[in-house]
Amino acid sequence: MSVDVRTEIVIDAPHEEVAAYAADPSKAPSWYANIKSVEWETPPPLTVGSKIAFVAEFLGRRLAYTYEVTEYTPNDRLVMSTTQGPFPMETTYTWTALEGDQTRMTLRNRGVPSGFTKLAAPLLATKMRKANTADLRTLKTLLESQH
Repeated sequence: MSVDVRTEIVIDAPHEEVAAYAADPSKAPSWYANIKSVEWETPPPLTVGSKIAFVAEFLGRRLAYTYEVTEYTPNDRLVMSTTQGPFPMETTYTWTALEGDQTRMTLRNRGVPSGFTKLAAPLLATKMRKANTADLRTLKTLLESQH
């Protein structure tokens, strides 16, 4: 069973500002509650082929994984994927400029769990949706407070 979770939020901040902040892996711990650390394995700036190591905690487990950027169009779309661990995943961010300096940010996580996580796929999807919604709200609060 695959997991495909899509969440979105409208942020009252300019499109380029939202995209630049969210696409900077170094800033991920400031708005992702589960991400504990980030380390660049390739030198910045972010580009296709960049590799970034993350350490996260999810459902009481420590997860260490490396994302590789597979697609990046600044201010539009970022796609990262990992093939490591029991839950290989692809994460996609998209940003859409709206009227009045607002931005719609969409966050999508999808993958096919294996091993023990395969049995928990429905629970994983529910927990991921809840976590992603909270993380996007944190990002919104963070970016809107700068205006």
